[in-house]
Amino acid sequence: MAEVRLLLWDVGGVILSNGWDRDARRAAAERFGLDPDELDRRHDRVAEELETGRSGWDAYLAYTVFHTPRAFSPEAFRRFVWERSTVNGPAFAVARELREGGRYVMAALNNESRELNEFRIERFRLREVFHLFLSSCYTGRRKPDPEAFRYALSLTQSAPDESLLVDDRTENVEAAARLGLRTVRVRDPGRLREDLLRAGISTG
Repeated sequence: MAEVRLLLWDVGGVILSNGWDRDARRAAAERFGLDPDELDRRHDRVAEELETGRSGWDAYLAYTVFHTPRAFSPEAFRRFVWERSTVNGPAFAVARELREGGRYVMAALNNESRELNEFRIERFRLREVFHLFLSSCYTGRRKPDPEAFRYALSLTQSAPDESLLVDDRTENVEAAARLGLRTVRVRDPGRLREDLLRAGISTG
């Protein structure tokens, strides 16, 4: 069996909290007095454009929230979304140790809008964790589309069996495994070190 040289990391739900997922939308709907079901419906219609970089947050909010007059500003809404991001401490520490160990190519492979992605890169100094960012907003490819994984392998010139995906979503893990990548399904970020050890990845 080939030795792993590339670690592909989901970000939200692994080393950070999720960014703009269903739970975040529910929280925003409650905070700003929105209909959560309508927000979800409108989000679903334009989420792909947002997360693949074909649209930005100004256009997204104009369609999903500010299609009718509101008593709050787009800036207040965006600030609420941004400030929900937090670190999953134990998993973040493991990722940093693996980067500092120098044994693996560390790449972020996440589905996220450009503005939120870049806010999180800056806020949490993710350039100190990852060598490169293969986020959907840059590549135009979203997991679990197989092309998201194929593109990552092509850019890094890595074979599937020497690459490992770390992700919290079953559909992403299953899609990567079908292409021959090794995988770690993260159920509890606090136990990531043990999960990686079982996959043969040590921070030591």
